[in-house]
Order: sequence, then structure tokens, then C-alpha cells
Amino acid sequence: MGSSNRIFGVIPKIPARYKRLVPPFLISLFMTCVVSLISTIKSLGFNSNIIEHWPMAWLLSWLIAFPVLLIVLPLVAKLTGRIVAEE
Repeated sequence: MGSSNRIFGVIPKIPARYKRLVPPFLISLFMTCVVSLISTIKSLGFNSNIIEHWPMAWLLSWLIAFPVLLIVLPLVAKLTGRIVAEE
């Protein structure tokens, strides 16, 4: 079973030169999704208004989180190197 050049059916894989952007992209998507949903539920309560308000809250959160994550990732890598012992 060889590797395919497709992600899902017709969607092509992203070129290898973008490999460093994919983890922060995915992490920012998942984390902002969860955190914005929790914040929206806390603000509005668990009701039908969540469906109306949460997507915009998530989008705004992600638009801020992804660039911030790209900026702080090198700092996080350096701090990790200082905190974690070499094997």
C-alpha cells in the first residue's frame, strides 16, 4: 500500500515546503475551536444561540491565534530546550 498524493479523495496533499506550517495551523484550529466553544457556552449558556454565535467567535479566535502561534513557536522551542534534559 503506497502513499497517495491525495488527502481525502480529490483534495491534493500540501507541498512539503509547507510542512512547518501545518502543525501550528492544526493546533490553532483545534484549540481555538474548543476554547471559543467553552467561552461561548459560558457567556450564553447551553442553548440554541450557540450555533448562531460560536462560529464567529471561533473564527476571530483563530485569526488571532494562528499568527501568534507562528510568532511564539520559536520561543517555545528555545524554552523547551532549556527546560527538558537531553537524552
